[in-house]
Amino acid sequence: MSAHPLRSAPSIPPGGAGQPARHPHGQGWDLATRPVIVIWEVTNACALACVHCRASAEPLRHPEELTTEEGFALIDSVARLNPALLILTGGDPLMRDDLFDLIAYAKSRGLRVSAAPAGTARATPEAMRRFREAGVDSLSFSLDGPDEVIHDGFRRVRGTFRRTLKAIEAAREAGVPFQINTTVCRTTRPHLDRLAELVQILDAVQWDLFILVPTGRGRELEPLGPQEYEAFLHWLAQLAEKAPFRVKTTEGPQFRRVLAQRRGQDPETLRPGVNAGKGNIFISHRGQVYPSGFLPLEVGHVRQDPLEKIYWESPILQALRDPAQLKGRCGRCPYKDHCGGSRSRAYAVTGDYLAEDPLCGWEPPAAS
Repeated sequence: MSAHPLRSAPSIPPGGAGQPARHPHGQGWDLATRPVIVIWEVTNACALACVHCRASAEPLRHPEELTTEEGFALIDSVARLNPALLILTGGDPLMRDDLFDLIAYAKSRGLRVSAAPAGTARATPEAMRRFREAGVDSLSFSLDGPDEVIHDGFRRVRGTFRRTLKAIEAAREAGVPFQINTTVCRTTRPHLDRLAELVQILDAVQWDLFILVPTGRGRELEPLGPQEYEAFLHWLAQLAEKAPFRVKTTEGPQFRRVLAQRRGQDPETLRPGVNAGKGNIFISHRGQVYPSGFLPLEVGHVRQDPLEKIYWESPILQALRDPAQLKGRCGRCPYKDHCGGSRSRAYAVTGDYLAEDPLCGWEPPAAS
Protein backbone atom coordinates (compact mmCIF):
# COMPACT_ATOMS: atom_id res chain seq x y z
CA MET A 1 0.00 0.00 0.00
CA SER A 2 1.35 3.46 -0.88
CA ALA A 3 1.93 5.99 1.87
CA HIS A 4 -0.76 8.53 2.68
CA PRO A 5 0.16 11.87 1.04
CA LEU A 6 0.20 13.56 4.45
CA ARG A 7 2.84 11.05 5.61
CA SER A 8 4.95 11.22 2.46
CA ALA A 9 8.60 12.09 2.73
CA PRO A 10 9.31 15.68 1.72
CA SER A 11 11.00 16.54 -1.52
CA ILE A 12 13.84 19.06 -1.64
CA PRO A 13 12.64 22.65 -2.06
CA PRO A 14 13.53 24.46 -5.28
CA GLY A 15 17.16 25.56 -5.14
CA GLY A 16 18.33 22.68 -2.94
CA ALA A 17 18.25 21.90 0.75
CA GLY A 18 20.12 25.06 1.65
CA GLN A 19 20.75 26.52 5.09
CA PRO A 20 18.19 27.43 7.76
CA ALA A 21 16.56 30.72 6.87
CA ARG A 22 16.88 33.72 9.13
CA HIS A 23 14.01 35.50 10.86
CA PRO A 24 11.32 36.78 8.44
CA HIS A 25 12.16 40.38 9.35
CA GLY A 26 15.66 39.82 8.02
CA GLN A 27 16.79 39.48 4.42
CA GLY A 28 17.47 35.74 4.43
CA TRP A 29 13.92 34.38 4.46
CA ASP A 30 13.00 32.87 1.10
CA LEU A 31 9.22 33.28 0.80
CA ALA A 32 9.17 30.96 -2.22
CA THR A 33 10.33 27.94 -0.20
CA ARG A 34 9.35 28.71 3.38
CA PRO A 35 6.14 30.43 4.49
CA VAL A 36 6.21 32.81 7.42
CA ILE A 37 2.65 31.93 8.48
CA VAL A 38 0.65 28.73 8.02
CA ILE A 39 -3.02 29.03 8.94
CA TRP A 40 -5.10 25.91 9.51
CA GLU A 41 -8.85 26.28 9.80
CA VAL A 42 -9.28 23.29 12.12
CA THR A 43 -13.08 23.51 11.94
CA ASN A 44 -15.80 25.49 10.23
CA ALA A 45 -18.11 25.14 13.22
CA CYS A 46 -18.94 28.14 15.40
CA ALA A 47 -21.81 29.21 17.64
CA LEU A 48 -21.66 32.74 16.24
CA ALA A 49 -22.95 34.08 12.92
CA CYS A 50 -20.78 37.18 12.47
CA VAL A 51 -21.73 39.48 9.59
CA HIS A 52 -18.15 39.63 8.31
CA CYS A 53 -17.29 35.91 8.57
CA ARG A 54 -14.85 34.80 5.87
CA ALA A 55 -15.68 31.16 6.58
CA SER A 56 -19.48 31.56 6.61
CA ALA A 57 -19.24 29.36 9.69
CA GLU A 58 -21.95 26.86 10.59
CA PRO A 59 -23.15 25.66 14.02
CA LEU A 60 -22.10 22.01 13.48
CA ARG A 61 -18.78 20.44 12.51
CA HIS A 62 -18.46 19.22 8.93
CA PRO A 63 -18.29 15.41 8.60
CA GLU A 64 -15.32 15.72 6.21
CA GLU A 65 -13.09 17.67 8.59
CA LEU A 66 -9.51 16.44 8.82
CA THR A 67 -9.35 13.78 11.52
CA THR A 68 -7.00 13.90 14.50
CA GLU A 69 -4.60 11.54 12.75
CA GLU A 70 -4.73 13.61 9.56
CA GLY A 71 -4.19 16.70 11.69
CA PHE A 72 -1.02 15.21 13.19
CA ALA A 73 0.19 14.34 9.70
CA LEU A 74 -0.53 17.87 8.48
CA ILE A 75 1.45 19.24 11.42
CA ASP A 76 4.35 17.00 10.38
CA SER A 77 4.19 18.59 6.94
CA VAL A 78 4.03 22.09 8.44
CA ALA A 79 7.06 21.29 10.60
CA ARG A 80 9.02 20.37 7.48
CA LEU A 81 8.19 23.79 6.02
CA ASN A 82 9.31 25.33 9.34
CA PRO A 83 7.28 28.57 9.32
CA ALA A 84 7.60 31.29 11.92
CA LEU A 85 4.07 30.59 13.16
CA LEU A 86 1.23 28.05 12.85
CA ILE A 87 -2.19 29.58 13.52
CA LEU A 88 -5.14 27.34 14.42
CA THR A 89 -8.33 29.13 13.53
CA GLY A 90 -11.95 28.41 12.61
CA GLY A 91 -14.91 28.73 12.90
CA ASP A 92 -14.18 28.29 16.58
CA PRO A 93 -11.21 25.98 17.23
CA LEU A 94 -12.70 25.13 20.63
CA MET A 95 -15.43 23.20 18.81
CA ARG A 96 -12.80 20.45 18.28
CA ASP A 97 -12.37 18.12 21.26
CA ASP A 98 -8.82 17.30 20.14
CA LEU A 99 -7.67 20.93 19.87
CA PHE A 100 -5.28 20.77 22.82
CA ASP A 101 -3.80 17.50 21.56
CA LEU A 102 -3.13 19.17 18.21
CA ILE A 103 -1.43 22.11 19.92
CA ALA A 104 0.70 19.85 22.11
CA TYR A 105 1.74 17.80 19.09
CA ALA A 106 2.67 20.92 17.10
CA LYS A 107 4.78 22.12 20.03
CA SER A 108 6.51 18.72 20.17
CA ARG A 109 7.47 19.28 16.52
CA GLY A 110 9.15 22.57 17.41
CA LEU A 111 6.48 24.92 16.03
CA ARG A 112 5.31 28.22 17.44
CA VAL A 113 1.54 27.99 17.74
CA SER A 114 -1.24 30.54 18.05
CA ALA A 115 -4.98 29.88 18.33
CA ALA A 116 -8.03 32.04 17.70
CA PRO A 117 -10.94 31.01 19.97
CA ALA A 118 -14.31 32.65 19.40
CA GLY A 119 -16.07 34.66 22.10
CA THR A 120 -18.54 31.93 23.00
CA ALA A 121 -19.44 29.98 26.13
CA ARG A 122 -16.60 27.58 25.31
CA ALA A 123 -13.96 30.28 25.95
CA THR A 124 -13.86 29.54 29.69
CA PRO A 125 -11.07 30.07 32.24
CA GLU A 126 -10.54 26.30 32.12
CA ALA A 127 -10.05 26.47 28.34
CA MET A 128 -7.48 29.25 28.78
CA ARG A 129 -5.58 27.13 31.32
CA ARG A 130 -5.64 24.20 28.92
CA PHE A 131 -4.23 26.41 26.17
CA ARG A 132 -1.33 27.28 28.46
CA GLU A 133 -0.78 23.65 29.51
CA ALA A 134 -0.76 22.52 25.88
CA GLY A 135 2.00 25.05 25.24
CA VAL A 136 0.27 27.60 23.00
CA ASP A 137 2.48 30.63 22.39
CA SER A 138 -0.30 33.17 21.92
CA LEU A 139 -4.03 33.62 21.44
CA SER A 140 -6.09 36.06 19.41
CA PHE A 141 -9.51 37.43 20.32
CA SER A 142 -11.84 39.42 18.09
CA LEU A 143 -13.25 42.77 19.16
CA ASP A 144 -15.05 44.79 16.52
CA GLY A 145 -16.39 47.50 18.79
CA PRO A 146 -15.44 49.21 22.06
CA ASP A 147 -18.68 48.25 23.81
CA GLU A 148 -21.24 45.48 23.81
CA VAL A 149 -23.82 47.31 21.70
CA ILE A 150 -21.45 47.78 18.76
CA HIS A 151 -19.54 44.51 19.07
CA ASP A 152 -22.54 42.25 19.70
CA GLY A 153 -24.44 43.89 16.85
CA PHE A 154 -21.54 43.04 14.55
CA ARG A 155 -21.30 39.48 15.88
CA ARG A 156 -25.07 38.89 15.78
CA VAL A 157 -25.07 37.19 19.19
CA ARG A 158 -25.76 39.04 22.43
CA GLY A 159 -23.22 38.59 25.20
CA THR A 160 -20.16 37.97 22.99
CA PHE A 161 -18.48 41.22 24.08
CA ARG A 162 -18.66 40.31 27.76
CA ARG A 163 -17.65 36.70 27.12
CA THR A 164 -14.66 37.85 25.08
CA LEU A 165 -13.52 40.22 27.83
CA LYS A 166 -13.85 37.39 30.37
CA ALA A 167 -11.81 35.09 28.13
CA ILE A 168 -9.15 37.79 27.76
CA GLU A 169 -8.97 38.21 31.52
CA ALA A 170 -8.64 34.43 31.92
CA ALA A 171 -5.86 34.35 29.30
CA ARG A 172 -4.03 37.09 31.21
CA GLU A 173 -4.39 35.18 34.46
CA ALA A 174 -3.11 32.03 32.74
CA GLY A 175 -0.08 33.96 31.49
CA VAL A 176 -0.85 33.54 27.78
CA PRO A 177 0.00 36.54 25.54
CA PHE A 178 -2.80 37.63 23.24
CA GLN A 179 -3.64 39.98 20.41
CA ILE A 180 -6.88 41.68 19.40
CA ASN A 181 -8.28 41.24 15.86
CA THR A 182 -10.63 43.86 14.41
CA THR A 183 -12.44 44.07 11.08
CA VAL A 184 -12.13 47.44 9.34
CA CYS A 185 -15.14 48.56 7.30
CA ARG A 186 -17.61 51.47 7.22
CA THR A 187 -19.41 50.07 10.27
CA THR A 188 -16.34 49.79 12.50
CA ARG A 189 -14.18 52.72 11.32
CA PRO A 190 -15.91 55.39 13.48
CA HIS A 191 -15.16 53.38 16.62
CA LEU A 192 -11.48 52.58 16.11
CA ASP A 193 -10.15 55.41 18.30
CA ARG A 194 -12.08 54.10 21.28
CA LEU A 195 -11.17 50.54 20.40
CA ALA A 196 -7.46 51.45 20.34
CA GLU A 197 -7.85 52.72 23.90
CA LEU A 198 -9.48 49.45 24.92
CA VAL A 199 -6.69 47.41 23.30
CA GLN A 200 -4.21 49.31 25.47
CA ILE A 201 -6.30 48.89 28.63
CA LEU A 202 -6.54 45.15 28.01
CA ASP A 203 -2.73 44.96 27.72
CA ALA A 204 -2.75 43.18 24.34
CA VAL A 205 0.64 42.62 22.75
CA GLN A 206 -0.67 43.34 19.25
CA TRP A 207 -3.63 44.83 17.39
CA ASP A 208 -4.29 43.20 14.02
CA LEU A 209 -6.68 45.13 11.79
CA PHE A 210 -8.36 43.00 9.13
CA ILE A 211 -9.21 45.15 6.13
CA LEU A 212 -12.53 43.95 4.76
CA VAL A 213 -12.43 41.58 1.79
CA PRO A 214 -15.89 41.02 0.26
CA THR A 215 -15.93 37.24 0.56
CA GLY A 216 -18.09 34.88 2.64
CA ARG A 217 -20.61 36.84 4.70
CA GLY A 218 -18.28 39.84 4.37
CA ARG A 219 -20.06 40.63 1.10
CA GLU A 220 -22.88 42.08 3.21
CA LEU A 221 -20.65 44.83 4.61
CA GLU A 222 -19.58 48.13 3.06
CA PRO A 223 -15.83 48.69 2.68
CA LEU A 224 -14.04 51.98 3.07
CA GLY A 225 -13.50 54.00 -0.09
CA PRO A 226 -9.93 54.36 -1.46
CA GLN A 227 -9.34 57.83 0.01
CA GLU A 228 -10.90 56.84 3.33
CA TYR A 229 -8.61 53.84 3.37
CA GLU A 230 -5.52 55.94 2.65
CA ALA A 231 -6.45 58.29 5.50
CA PHE A 232 -7.04 55.30 7.78
CA LEU A 233 -3.56 53.93 6.97
CA HIS A 234 -1.92 57.21 7.98
CA TRP A 235 -4.00 57.29 11.17
CA LEU A 236 -2.83 53.76 11.91
CA ALA A 237 0.80 54.66 11.20
CA GLN A 238 0.57 57.53 13.68
CA LEU A 239 -0.92 55.15 16.25
CA ALA A 240 1.86 52.61 15.64
CA GLU A 241 4.47 55.27 16.40
CA LYS A 242 3.20 55.77 19.95
CA ALA A 243 1.16 52.72 20.97
CA PRO A 244 2.58 50.35 23.63
CA PHE A 245 1.36 47.41 21.52
CA ARG A 246 2.39 46.26 18.05
CA VAL A 247 0.14 47.20 15.14
CA LYS A 248 -0.30 45.23 11.93
CA THR A 249 -2.82 44.70 9.17
CA THR A 250 -4.26 41.63 7.47
CA GLU A 251 -5.25 42.07 3.81
CA GLY A 252 -3.91 45.59 4.11
CA PRO A 253 -0.36 45.39 2.68
CA GLN A 254 -0.49 49.10 1.80
CA PHE A 255 0.26 49.73 5.48
CA ARG A 256 3.84 48.65 4.75
CA ARG A 257 4.01 51.16 1.88
CA VAL A 258 2.70 53.98 4.08
CA LEU A 259 5.19 53.18 6.86
CA ALA A 260 8.05 53.14 4.34
CA GLN A 261 6.93 56.46 2.85
CA ARG A 262 6.69 58.10 6.26
CA ARG A 263 10.19 56.88 7.08
CA GLY A 264 11.58 58.06 3.75
CA GLN A 265 12.74 54.56 2.78
CA ASP A 266 13.77 53.82 -0.80
CA PRO A 267 11.46 51.11 -2.27
CA GLU A 268 14.50 49.42 -3.80
CA THR A 269 15.91 48.73 -0.32
CA LEU A 270 12.78 47.09 1.12
CA ARG A 271 12.44 43.34 1.65
CA PRO A 272 9.64 41.39 -0.06
CA GLY A 273 6.43 41.51 1.94
CA VAL A 274 4.22 38.61 3.00
CA ASN A 275 1.03 38.31 0.96
CA ALA A 276 -1.46 35.65 -0.12
CA GLY A 277 0.54 32.63 -1.27
CA LYS A 278 3.76 34.56 -0.70
CA GLY A 279 4.87 33.62 2.79
CA ASN A 280 1.27 32.86 3.75
CA ILE A 281 -0.70 29.66 3.16
CA PHE A 282 -4.11 28.48 4.37
CA ILE A 283 -5.56 24.99 4.87
CA SER A 284 -9.32 24.58 5.19
CA HIS A 285 -11.08 22.28 7.64
CA ARG A 286 -11.52 19.74 4.82
CA GLY A 287 -7.90 19.92 3.65
CA GLN A 288 -8.14 22.24 0.65
CA VAL A 289 -5.17 24.58 0.35
CA TYR A 290 -5.61 28.27 -0.54
CA PRO A 291 -3.17 31.19 -0.86
CA SER A 292 -5.14 32.90 1.92
CA GLY A 293 -8.33 32.31 3.86
CA PHE A 294 -9.70 35.32 2.00
CA LEU A 295 -8.66 34.09 -1.47
CA PRO A 296 -10.90 31.07 -2.24
CA LEU A 297 -8.82 29.75 -5.11
CA GLU A 298 -7.88 26.12 -4.43
CA VAL A 299 -4.24 25.32 -5.19
CA GLY A 300 -4.13 21.77 -3.81
CA HIS A 301 -5.39 19.35 -1.21
CA VAL A 302 -3.42 17.85 1.67
CA ARG A 303 -5.25 14.55 1.31
CA GLN A 304 -3.63 14.27 -2.12
CA ASP A 305 -0.21 15.95 -1.77
CA PRO A 306 2.03 17.06 1.10
CA LEU A 307 1.64 20.73 1.97
CA GLU A 308 5.26 21.51 1.13
CA LYS A 309 4.88 20.11 -2.39
CA ILE A 310 1.82 22.29 -2.92
CA TYR A 311 3.55 25.38 -1.54
CA TRP A 312 6.64 24.89 -3.67
CA GLU A 313 5.08 23.75 -6.94
CA SER A 314 1.62 25.32 -7.39
CA PRO A 315 1.63 27.50 -10.55
CA ILE A 316 -0.87 29.88 -8.92
CA LEU A 317 1.34 30.34 -5.86
CA GLN A 318 4.37 30.86 -8.07
CA ALA A 319 2.50 33.57 -9.98
CA LEU A 320 1.45 35.27 -6.74
CA ARG A 321 5.11 35.45 -5.70
CA ASP A 322 6.18 37.13 -8.93
CA PRO A 323 5.62 40.91 -8.70
CA ALA A 324 6.33 41.24 -12.42
CA GLN A 325 2.96 39.57 -13.10
CA LEU A 326 0.91 42.15 -11.19
CA LYS A 327 -1.36 44.32 -13.32
CA GLY A 328 -2.64 47.89 -13.33
CA ARG A 329 -1.41 50.29 -10.68
CA CYS A 330 -0.02 47.41 -8.59
CA GLY A 331 2.12 46.36 -11.54
CA ARG A 332 3.46 49.92 -11.97
CA CYS A 333 4.00 50.55 -8.26
CA PRO A 334 7.59 50.83 -6.97
CA TYR A 335 6.41 49.06 -3.79
CA LYS A 336 4.96 46.07 -5.64
CA ASP A 337 7.31 43.52 -4.05
CA HIS A 338 7.05 45.05 -0.56
CA CYS A 339 3.28 45.62 -0.72
CA GLY A 340 1.74 44.04 -3.81
CA GLY A 341 -1.83 45.00 -2.91
CA SER A 342 -4.40 42.59 -1.52
CA ARG A 343 -4.53 39.68 -3.94
CA SER A 344 -7.64 38.46 -2.12
CA ARG A 345 -9.51 41.72 -2.64
CA ALA A 346 -8.42 41.94 -6.28
CA TYR A 347 -9.86 38.47 -6.85
CA ALA A 348 -13.07 39.13 -4.90
CA VAL A 349 -13.83 42.31 -6.85
CA THR A 350 -12.46 41.54 -10.33
CA GLY A 351 -12.09 37.76 -10.52
CA ASP A 352 -8.37 38.22 -11.33
CA TYR A 353 -5.94 37.57 -8.48
CA LEU A 354 -3.21 39.52 -10.29
CA ALA A 355 -5.32 42.65 -10.88
CA GLU A 356 -4.72 45.91 -9.07
CA ASP A 357 -6.15 46.22 -5.57
CA PRO A 358 -9.30 48.36 -6.04
CA LEU A 359 -9.12 49.71 -2.48
CA CYS A 360 -5.70 51.34 -2.82
CA GLY A 361 -5.98 55.12 -3.11
CA TRP A 362 -2.33 55.80 -3.96
CA GLU A 363 -1.31 56.58 -7.53
CA PRO A 364 2.23 55.40 -8.42
CA PRO A 365 4.41 58.06 -10.02
CA ALA A 366 4.65 57.99 -13.79
CA ALA A 367 7.70 56.20 -15.15
CA SER A 368 10.45 58.63 -16.08
